[in-house]
Amino acid sequence: MSKKLIDALNQARADELAVIIQYMGHHYMGQGMESPAILDLFKQVAIVEMKHAEELGERINYLGGEPTTKPSPIKQGGTLKKMLKDNLDSENTAIGNYRKHIELAAKEGDTTSRVLLERILADEEGHADAFMTVLGVK
Repeated sequence: MSKKLIDALNQARADELAVIIQYMGHHYMGQGMESPAILDLFKQVAIVEMKHAEELGERINYLGGEPTTKPSPIKQGGTLKKMLKDNLDSENTAIGNYRKHIELAAKEGDTTSRVLLERILADEEGHADAFMTVLGVK
């Protein structure tokens, strides 16, 4: 596969590593009367993101690349509402990026990477929906 696709997969992995740290940090730091269910949501989404990072790392390795260990920038702190907005922003960014990565994989004829990215995209859209539901926006 091309270096361009491996780089795209590594960017996705860096973003996944960032949101794992971000969401788990929010899980630890969030507080307030409405926090228990929201904090559990942060933790559950972080666990799914861990699986994404692992799958991307395995695919990058298979394609002959070296999976990154460096996360993208992480958003931390603030109120629960700020955390939710930051997390929604991260999911929306990921959704846009995954759509571009899917196009690249399809263009390169890499069906396996395309299918992996499409499955991850579906998860990211579910995460965005969950955060929008809690925020009361659609």
